[in-house]
Amino acid sequence: MSCCTRILTVAAMGLAASAAFAQVVPIQPRLGDPVPGLTASQRDRFFKGKVAVNTPILVTEGLGPIFNDTACASCHSQPAPGGSSLVVVTRFGKAASGGNPFDPLENLGGSLLQAESIGSGCEEVVPPEADVTAHRNTPLLFGLGLVESIEDDDIAALESNPPPDVSGHVQWVQPVEDPTGPLRVGRFGWKAQEATGMSFSAGAALNEMGLTNRFFPTENAPNGDTAALAQCDSVPDPEDTPDQDGYYRIDRFNDFQRFLAAPPQTPKSGMTGELIFKDIGCASCHVDTTYLTKVVAEPALSSIPITPYSDFLLHDMGTLGDGIVQGSGTETEFRTPALWGLHARGGIGLLHDGRVSGGTFEENVTEAIVEHDGEAVTARDNFAALSQPEKDLMIAFLDSLGRVEFDLEGDNDVDEFDWFFLQPLVTGPGVYYTPDDFPSLADIDQDGDFDLVDFAALQRAFTGQ
Repeated sequence: MSCCTRILTVAAMGLAASAAFAQVVPIQPRLGDPVPGLTASQRDRFFKGKVAVNTPILVTEGLGPIFNDTACASCHSQPAPGGSSLVVVTRFGKAASGGNPFDPLENLGGSLLQAESIGSGCEEVVPPEADVTAHRNTPLLFGLGLVESIEDDDIAALESNPPPDVSGHVQWVQPVEDPTGPLRVGRFGWKAQEATGMSFSAGAALNEMGLTNRFFPTENAPNGDTAALAQCDSVPDPEDTPDQDGYYRIDRFNDFQRFLAAPPQTPKSGMTGELIFKDIGCASCHVDTTYLTKVVAEPALSSIPITPYSDFLLHDMGTLGDGIVQGSGTETEFRTPALWGLHARGGIGLLHDGRVSGGTFEENVTEAIVEHDGEAVTARDNFAALSQPEKDLMIAFLDSLGRVEFDLEGDNDVDEFDWFFLQPLVTGPGVYYTPDDFPSLADIDQDGDFDLVDFAALQRAFTGQ
């Protein structure tokens, strides 16, 4: 009898009461799932947006003439669309000197290099005038709509009331969809240069794929050469046109990101490693603040408690800085990355340029912490001073951020292989496990056991119900 058959058979043999009770404890969405509670119309927009981010843009549709990739999911792919990858892009500019500030060399195509082109004579290169180059890695998009719904004042309050050892600041930016409205708190991008999902979607459409749109109707010229642009670009601008339902491509991109669920956290709380994480100072920037999203048009995004583990402020990271200036984000500053979803990210590559990769989750996370500098020096040194068992507990907590319930393999699904490892862990009611114990991945109601109540939830997770 297959494991799937066993699960369904046992569930049919008298688990009705347990299953009904287990329904009280919802299963957390997996990475790449939609936000719970969407209307049928919003779910339809989410899944049509998912198709859009996976569909390459053709040259005849406006790709290029210079670009970095052909589809959003080419970079935002692991472990699901909306995730990350080891793909990096290049930024360049001229360093500040002689009283002159950093120059992004916009007249020469900066500060973002478009490394691909649709044909000969259209290529872009890092110009010889640039003496600063830097790589940027692909960020996770999970929970983007929820992060956008955090009140500006809640983030600004963290700037006004900093812990004693840090002094982060807000980058105030103008959303592209509201050019005459109030400035918003930047919260997306490595320098907090974007405040809204639409700003991110429209800007990435142009700068990463070369798709002009209603917010950015002017094509990027290769290294600023308008003659080359005239030769290479034959699609009328703006190139983003509505589909049969009246939605533009950037609207589809934004719908997908807006309705992406927040990463799971398993177990949800109570791990000793989180206390260590706070005690050594990591939570000074990666705050454990639970934000309550503001009331927005979509109830599924309104008044939702979320804990991204970020203050979304810019901090001086010393030697870890990349030498690039964007808005008020200086050469040495980065916005605090949200740690939710780290379980998936940690096995791919860490830090702004993906320099930490190729190791296990534990090895990558440890090396990334060691690379911290500037305002993070105290936390970094405190981590180095921990005993190995204390480091192991803290890294186990970090590994819980993005971990799916019942996913003992850690591959963002629940299948026969997880059940193979789960079978020996089944208990009766009682207290057998703490949140620090590996079997707590199966203790969905966090009462210390893996009993029939948890098993009924496992059935729902296994069958996708």
